[in-house]
Amino acid sequence: MSEHRKFRFGVAVHGALLAAGVAAATMVAPPAAAETTLKAVVHADLKILDPVWTTAFITNRHGYLIYDNLFGLNSKFEPQPQMVDKWTVSADKLTYTFTLRPGMKWHDGMPVTAADCVASLLRSWKREPMGQRLASFVASLDVVDASTFRLTLKEAYGLVLETLGKAATPAFMMPERIAKTDAMTQITEYVGSGPFIFVKDEWRPGNKVVYRKFADYVPRKEKADYLSGGKVAKVDRLEWLYIPDHNTALSALQAGEIDYYEAPPLDFVAVLEKNPKLQVIDIDPLGTQGVLRPNHLYPPFNNPKARQALLHIVKQEDYMRAVVGNPRLYRKFCGAYFMCGSDNESDVGAEPLRKQDFAKAKQLLKEAGYNGEKIVVMQPTDRAQYNAATMVTIQNLRKAGVNVDVQAMDWSTLLSRRAKKDPPYEGGYHIFHTTQGGPDTAMPVANTWFNSRCEKANPGWACDLELDKLVEEWSRESDRTKRKAILERIQKRAYESVPYVIYGQYTQPIAVRANVKGVLKAGIPIYWNIEKQ
Repeated sequence: MSEHRKFRFGVAVHGALLAAGVAAATMVAPPAAAETTLKAVVHADLKILDPVWTTAFITNRHGYLIYDNLFGLNSKFEPQPQMVDKWTVSADKLTYTFTLRPGMKWHDGMPVTAADCVASLLRSWKREPMGQRLASFVASLDVVDASTFRLTLKEAYGLVLETLGKAATPAFMMPERIAKTDAMTQITEYVGSGPFIFVKDEWRPGNKVVYRKFADYVPRKEKADYLSGGKVAKVDRLEWLYIPDHNTALSALQAGEIDYYEAPPLDFVAVLEKNPKLQVIDIDPLGTQGVLRPNHLYPPFNNPKARQALLHIVKQEDYMRAVVGNPRLYRKFCGAYFMCGSDNESDVGAEPLRKQDFAKAKQLLKEAGYNGEKIVVMQPTDRAQYNAATMVTIQNLRKAGVNVDVQAMDWSTLLSRRAKKDPPYEGGYHIFHTTQGGPDTAMPVANTWFNSRCEKANPGWACDLELDKLVEEWSRESDRTKRKAILERIQKRAYESVPYVIYGQYTQPIAVRANVKGVLKAGIPIYWNIEKQ
């Protein structure tokens, strides 16, 4: 048929359809593909949007969606280039030169530059423990040109790339104007260069967070692997839903109203595994470490004997029965500050944690000067696992003769309150519970809650410069055998200083609908590479 006859035939058919009352638009083009939306129930309400200002898991995961990183870890826990295209190291190991990948843009359309990255690193290093350590070795961090920056060290340091590629609380890259915000002040503009854009207008704290695919994101060509490789957004829209009632969330997942359940209570796992329309996936090969964190600033826990008393009230299996329930998902005992199952596993010094002894706890508290004052324990009512751990601690403290003041609140409120250095009876606290895990926890220099650098430490402000010197000694040593010996000295000292108490180690799987494919075993929930079929 000639083009002219095709045109006349089309006009005739179009006219007939109009006569029949059919909309002309139906013949102009096939309907556009429906927008794909992934709906995920997340473990906490997102209230803090600055991933430098807090170590909260929910904010860190928000950061991975909208920001990108210079390096990312692969499944062997090796740092791989992410925003970096190429880099060189001088023969004396003192000068690192990094060149960025071409074509990267911020969500506002501006190009990513080396100046942006330098400013982002400097801000992150003011608060993040591993970055703080690297910064102490840095002579200068300079912009060479629009796509290149240079890191010059005062002396050789073996963990440069590991620091730039750490998994938890990494240095997320931001535009220079935002990254110049003081590290102790929260940012107010949320422009990244990652695979998703934060839709601020649709953010409803306490309810929903919305992200949409960044069309101009240029992923790496390598296959996605853990937190490295191509970050390909395969859904157009991502909705984070905060549903504090776990039964409601479970029902929504079973009914297909949501696609992804980020942290189902562990006693739900057996039920979820029996449903053929669902998948239960363990995304974290190392697992999760439970942390009981005392506030080192105020009595009695500014005295190491009071912190040692906490070791004697803990029986890990009791916590794991309450928090996890399913013995398949937890270890009966783990005394390793740097994760059981990791290369840095050690139980040196852990003897006080092995045997619960309330009489010994009372004695140590008395020696620390405790005389029955109220001990403020923050209880997060909307986090099932944390709430369960808190309840066990409250019971054990009372058995040790402690006057416990339980203050209930939601997790987001706890996150804000724990960052305050106010006295416990003036809006502060004595104890809270949290968790951490993955390859960062398994390293003395990267373990967030192990950082004992006083005012540079995380909330709770552990302060033991002797312990910190041992960690620095470990970071300088390249020989694995010598490192192991230093690590055992670190463990011994840690059980004297007690930056925190390990209340157990367990696995937290996720649950998704059967039609959700491409979930990466990245240690944390991430949402690139996922598609709905």
